[in-house]
Amino acid sequence: MTALWIANVEITDADEYAKYVPIAGEVIAEHGGVFLARGGAYVQLEGRDRPRNVVARFPSVEAAVACYNSEKYQSAVVHAKAGSKRDIVIVEETG
Repeated sequence: MTALWIANVEITDADEYAKYVPIAGEVIAEHGGVFLARGGAYVQLEGRDRPRNVVARFPSVEAAVACYNSEKYQSAVVHAKAGSKRDIVIVEETG
């Protein structure tokens, strides 16, 4: 089953976050991830409003988790945590 990696992000330091983006994009692709949404228009209906929303599809939950836990992604996370507040969830898609 494919899975969606969903991130809701509030950027607090654009320079620091900019260091995260290229590394994350590369490692997500290396693990079979394909971006479906990366920022853009959105409508906040409930909950915390974080203006950057990212959705990537992975071949499986396991592939998405392996991406997140990879050494390369974790090297990028240092910059994401220094430059943003974010929530990330991986959700298996229904058949």
